[in-house]
Amino acid sequence: MTAPGAPHFDAAFRDDLRRLMAWRRDVRHFQTHPVDEAVLTRCLSAFSAAPSVGLSEPWRLIRVSSPAARAAAITNFETANAQALAGYDGEDAETYAGLKLSGMHQAPVHLAVFSDEATTKGRGLGRATMPEMLRYSVVGAIQLFWLAARAEGLGVGWVSILDPEALTEALDVPKDWHLVAYLCVGWPRADHATPELERAGWEARAKSLIVEDR
Repeated sequence: MTAPGAPHFDAAFRDDLRRLMAWRRDVRHFQTHPVDEAVLTRCLSAFSAAPSVGLSEPWRLIRVSSPAARAAAITNFETANAQALAGYDGEDAETYAGLKLSGMHQAPVHLAVFSDEATTKGRGLGRATMPEMLRYSVVGAIQLFWLAARAEGLGVGWVSILDPEALTEALDVPKDWHLVAYLCVGWPRADHATPELERAGWEARAKSLIVEDR
């Protein structure tokens, strides 16, 4: 039952929302065309609508634009990726080597998203026993941004094969900022409803959700 004054979302909207979530894919193959600033601004406004523990709004965004900063990030990825490959052998190593795990060379927009671990906003509410809630809040905001980007036709790729300490130093951000995500944003070369790792044979998505009672 809808509460008085709450917006009504009809069946068509709910179907669209499910389709949007299904088409939210981690994109690695980008066109190099620039992203219009107005489009990017609309997507970034999702951060302002995101929930956060204690209303702390701990997300801090760096747009990685300069050639030097991008080169540092790409080198960081390439080093970490080589180390990760060395941890596999046999068929897994062969499959891993063939995966496209970064769109950093093609994506026109790079965003480094941090959690401000020293923020006083929110006065510590909700994180005395779970300080990681700051980072969880940033992840929730990223997901809203991702859906907003997909609704505009943009793709987003989350690069996690990185040395966060080295990247934090290279981007010269405050020492209390913790790297949560490095995002590549741009127009996808192709759209797929199936995750790329599943298409490449790395892993399969679970067919059902198991919810246990206690």
